[in-house]
Amino acid sequence: MSRTFPRIGRRRALQGSAAGAVALALLLWWLLPLGETPPSGTITISTGTPRGVYQEYGKLLRAELDEDMPDLDIELVTSDGSQQNVARVAAGTADFAIAAADAVETYRLEDGPGADQLRGVARLYDDYTHIVVPRDSGISSVWALKGKRVVIGPPRSGVRLIADRVLEAAGINPDTDITPLADGIDTAPDRLASGDIDAFFWSGGLPTDGLTELAEKFSFKFVPLDASFVSELHTAGAGMGYYRPTNMPESAYPTVQHGSTVSTMAVSNLLITREDMDPRLAEWLTRTVIKSRDGIGAHVHSAQLVDLRTAIYTDPLTLHEGARRYYRSVKP
Repeated sequence: MSRTFPRIGRRRALQGSAAGAVALALLLWWLLPLGETPPSGTITISTGTPRGVYQEYGKLLRAELDEDMPDLDIELVTSDGSQQNVARVAAGTADFAIAAADAVETYRLEDGPGADQLRGVARLYDDYTHIVVPRDSGISSVWALKGKRVVIGPPRSGVRLIADRVLEAAGINPDTDITPLADGIDTAPDRLASGDIDAFFWSGGLPTDGLTELAEKFSFKFVPLDASFVSELHTAGAGMGYYRPTNMPESAYPTVQHGSTVSTMAVSNLLITREDMDPRLAEWLTRTVIKSRDGIGAHVHSAQLVDLRTAIYTDPLTLHEGARRYYRSVKP
């Protein structure tokens, strides 16, 4: 049976077309600024260790930047982690980097070279503290790590900073009360599986590939960190206020957690640069970081937490001028 539809007047049709054109223009502007040539040149982004979230996020971000700024050459450089990343950006040997807020603040408090030049681009996602031991291990608390072979991360990593602080809060000297080892997430899981070590610390987004892969071949568990540890850290001195108590959700590592959460602590990650970075390039890069959230998040789950409403909070760093321009441009 045929149906007769009401006729749309010429004026209404033109109004509808105009509204559609405006909506399309706004959408395209959100993705990329119309009529503007993308920045070109070469930049270096310092990421992290192989099999870690920093490196995986960096690879995916580079792919997104390649699409938005095809004439921009982007070099990714692996690192020990947050502490090295902060130092590289401050020294100008890297243009951008991912670093945890506690490492940034520690560098500033220690008045590291170029600390006053550091600026924030975006708050990204949270790192969760993992303390990993074999499932049949008798280690069920931080205090039980005393006398054990414990990986506390590379010297210039964010993991090392956290591990040292957690151990000291438990009254354990990381230099003398344990056998400290400097592996990263690229080697520590295999060493745990082979029995070379008793435990390892890791601080990263959820889930971390290195741990997901370990769960497929080795049975392990997490040592909990209750809220009292965070309270202890907060009273230990300046720079400790960036840790907060939280729970690792049961969905992070389902075959390990078996439906249970794990009490631990988290710290925010920041994308950082220097004050002298070209504002136009920083603005374009910030736009790409925000608009690529879902694409990157499909591969790096923690990246789904990148959010326009929270990205501007890059404490302890002030926003870079280019990033500020972008956030102002999209402010409701």
